[in-house]
Amino acid sequence: MTDHLEYNSERNQLVIPEYGRHVQKMVEHCLKEEDKSKRTQMAHAIVEVMANINPNHRDATDFQQKLWDQLFIISDFKLDVDAPYDIPDKEELFKKPEPLPYPQNHPKYRFYGNNISRMINEAIKVEDGKLKEALVYTIANHMKKCFLNWNRDSVKDSVIFKHLEELSDGKLTLKSDDETLSEASDLIKNHVKRKPKKNYKNKGRKRYKK
Repeated sequence: MTDHLEYNSERNQLVIPEYGRHVQKMVEHCLKEEDKSKRTQMAHAIVEVMANINPNHRDATDFQQKLWDQLFIISDFKLDVDAPYDIPDKEELFKKPEPLPYPQNHPKYRFYGNNISRMINEAIKVEDGKLKEALVYTIANHMKKCFLNWNRDSVKDSVIFKHLEELSDGKLTLKSDDETLSEASDLIKNHVKRKPKKNYKNKGRKRYKK
């Protein structure tokens, strides 16, 4: 009979859960070994076991170094062995990255998004000509599509032209008398998800004669 059952609540927390409880126990046993040469042999054996757990990553160039780094992490950087790689710096390894600055952009028309502003700024740099005219017309069509995604009701081209002029500070202009944008149905039809057709073939149960 078993006198005492070991529950997970009584065990040490797994440092790297993907290696399981047995690897962590081997590392704990290795830490108790007083002879450094034996500790080193045990450490090499533990690394081989860790490598067998992740055989798909054997071809990676830094695979062995990662295993040794993880071995030291499991031992809380207390394992003193002759390792083929330097012991990683604990503070450097767990150092939090610097927070990235969040872009503080507050566009006038948020439904167009920031990409439209970038496209307009790039279009302004293009020299006047057919290429620029085609680029401005494409931007206006994209603006109309963004507007329709935000509001499914139809929008007049003159409204898009006015917004384009405002966002470009009057540097890009289109007139409704000269230009006509794509129809609303053509711009949003590709965004409507079609429901998959149900396959009713072979749905019925086969009846077998006794």
